[in-house]
Amino acid sequence: MQSLAIGIDLGGTNIKGVLIDQEGNTILDTKTETIEKDDTHWKQAVAEMIQNFKAKADSNVTAIGLCAPGLANAENNCISFMPGRMNGLENFNWSDWVGENIAVLNDAHAAIVAEAKFGVAKGLQHAALISLGTGVGGAILINGKLYQGFSQMAGHIGHSTINAETSERDVTNMAGSIESAIGNISLADRSHGKYQTTEELVNDFRKGDYFASWVWLSSVRKLAINIASVINILSPEVVILSGGIIQAKDALLEPLQDFLDHYEWRPGGKKTPVKFAHFSDHAGAVGAAAFAFSKMK
Repeated sequence: MQSLAIGIDLGGTNIKGVLIDQEGNTILDTKTETIEKDDTHWKQAVAEMIQNFKAKADSNVTAIGLCAPGLANAENNCISFMPGRMNGLENFNWSDWVGENIAVLNDAHAAIVAEAKFGVAKGLQHAALISLGTGVGGAILINGKLYQGFSQMAGHIGHSTINAETSERDVTNMAGSIESAIGNISLADRSHGKYQTTEELVNDFRKGDYFASWVWLSSVRKLAINIASVINILSPEVVILSGGIIQAKDALLEPLQDFLDHYEWRPGGKKTPVKFAHFSDHAGAVGAAAFAFSKMK
C-alpha cells in the first residue's frame, strides 16, 4: 500500500493543502481563503481540508503536517509564538482539534524541507530560503539538514534590517525589516493606499505605470540588498525564493538579478544562484508533508 502524507500551509492570505507520496509527487492540491481575523473560520477550514484529502486517499494517509508563520515548539506539535498576527494560533493544539497526530513547523522551515528533499536544493549541503508572502520568512539548510536553532527561530531572514534608522517596527520590533519592505502585510502603507495585493501592483508595473514601478522596484532593490547580506553571512550554494509573491516571475527575477549585479560580493567572479522554489507557493505545504513523513521514522 502506497503511503501518502497531507501537508497544510496555513498562511495569512490563503490555506494551501497537498497530498503527496514519499517521492514528493503531488497527488492532489487545493487552496482556500484564510480570512485571518476569523480564527474559527480558518481552524475549521484546515480540519475540513484534511478530512477531504483523507476521504479521497483510500485510507493511505500515514502522516499529516501543518506549517504556519511563527515559532514551533520543541515538540513540533503547535506554533508556540506568533506575535501580532493570526490571533488564536499560538499554542493551539492541532492534533486535538482534528483528532489526528499532526506535526507542526514554521512555514519557511517547511519550504526549505520541501526544496532539500524534492526540489532545487536536492543534493545540496548549504542553502538559504526566503519566503515572500503576507509576511517574509526564511530558513537555512546546513550540512544537508534544516537548522532550527535556539527556540526554533533560526532563519528568520524577513526580520533582518535594511534600514536601521527608520522609526517603523515590524512584529518582532525590528526596525526597517525586509518584511516591511516587500511583504504583502505592508503594501497598502508602502503604496499610500493604492494597492492591496502584490498581484495588482505587479500588473500595473508590467503596464509601465510609473508609481507602481517606483513602489515595486524600491522593494525589489531592498530584497537584493537583503539577499546579498544573506550570501555574505551564510555563503550558501543557492538562495531560494518561495511564497505567493514569486508569482510575479520575471517581473521579480529580472530586476532582482540586475540589482544583485550591483550589491552581491562575488569573489573570483563566483555568483550565487537565486532560484524560484520548485514547488512555487506550495513549497510550505509539500515541506509540511515531508516533515510529517520524517517524524514517522
